[in-house]
Amino acid sequence: MAEAPLIDAENLFRQPEPAQIERYGFLGGMGTAAGVTNFCGLHANIFGEMHRVVQGIASDLLARIDRLGGLNAPHLILGKILAQAYDTAAYKIAADDLLAHHKVDILFHALGAGVVMDGARIRALMVETKAGRQAVLAGIFIDCSGDGDLAVWAGAPYEVGDNQGGMLYPSMMFRLNGIDPAKAGDAWRTIPALMAEAEAAGTHKFPRKSAIVRPQKSQIEWRVNFTQVTRSDGGAISGIDPDDMTRGEIEGRRQAVEAFAFLRTVPGFENSYIVDLPPQLGIRETRRVIGGYMLSGEDVLGCASFEDSIGVNGWPKESHVPGDVIFEFPPIPESRGYNELPYRMLVPDGVDNLLVAGRCASMTHEGQSAARVSGACFVMGEAAGTAAALALVGNTIPRDISVEKLQQQLGKQGAFIGRDQAVPEGL
Repeated sequence: MAEAPLIDAENLFRQPEPAQIERYGFLGGMGTAAGVTNFCGLHANIFGEMHRVVQGIASDLLARIDRLGGLNAPHLILGKILAQAYDTAAYKIAADDLLAHHKVDILFHALGAGVVMDGARIRALMVETKAGRQAVLAGIFIDCSGDGDLAVWAGAPYEVGDNQGGMLYPSMMFRLNGIDPAKAGDAWRTIPALMAEAEAAGTHKFPRKSAIVRPQKSQIEWRVNFTQVTRSDGGAISGIDPDDMTRGEIEGRRQAVEAFAFLRTVPGFENSYIVDLPPQLGIRETRRVIGGYMLSGEDVLGCASFEDSIGVNGWPKESHVPGDVIFEFPPIPESRGYNELPYRMLVPDGVDNLLVAGRCASMTHEGQSAARVSGACFVMGEAAGTAAALALVGNTIPRDISVEKLQQQLGKQGAFIGRDQAVPEGL
């Protein structure tokens, strides 16, 4: 998930001409394009107490969404961690407002198509638009494509999935309207048992366990995360294979319709209807660019610290495996519940004027299962944008900036980077 792009663009506001290139006609990455509707990773369970540990520019974005009436109160997941639902339309508008406020130029409907290199430096990003192919020149580029497209075109090394072809399974999200809140009650608690009964009776078959069905801000509208989209051989759809993606979009919608047919048997959902299917399948993992450090699953479970920390991740490992979703948490309540995120994971090997942020940053397959979510993407995006600004001001490359100055600037912007900072209070 890739909320990183709008955050990094906003943090280039100190430069005269920051710009964001976006393939769709709106911002928000997978958070809007895939209809995620739920911010994961904003919070951490710190010795048994919940705190919102993703601050900085993310706080401004959340406030803008909230002013539009599009932000739920945080809710508990698995009794261990908080997530926070939002309305995708409000998110799109809030993101527009955020970048406009900081005078960031945006080019919508522009699809990256390649790069022009000058040694180890990117000279231009080539984009395809309805007006034809265009070249975007910049001193520093930030790859928040989610797939590491720009980094790979520039020659940075990368890995895909678990190195055996296995990636986290994608999902097709959707939203329902017309629910009777009084009858539905806490349906998210009873739906798993109803699913088991339906499968035992042979009336329905589900692609995965651990289905998520929860209310939005309006109690008559619920979000549904019920699908697991596979290839014909049972493997995960590849988000970097157009044939796979074509099958995945169709299969995802088919699974959504089947899930909807079941949900109409649930009390309170009898008169519901599908109000939204997102523009694309929700991709969780494709390429991971190799940089100065690869965040690992052990780092997540061990609540690792790093001298070059630029923020923290409080989300657990979340493995989307065949037929299920498996969560692995740091010890609760014995641990501080978050790992720090090192700046080195944003700096790819082999390319001098490039940073990466979001799910394609430098992580192992297991580490990425945790730090791919919204909270960590916000952290990486803000740090990447700030680092790019510092590099431009200092006439240097991102690899050579002062990490201490980066950390100081992030602190001034209200970010929580861990280290010796006091843990933020409140949710």
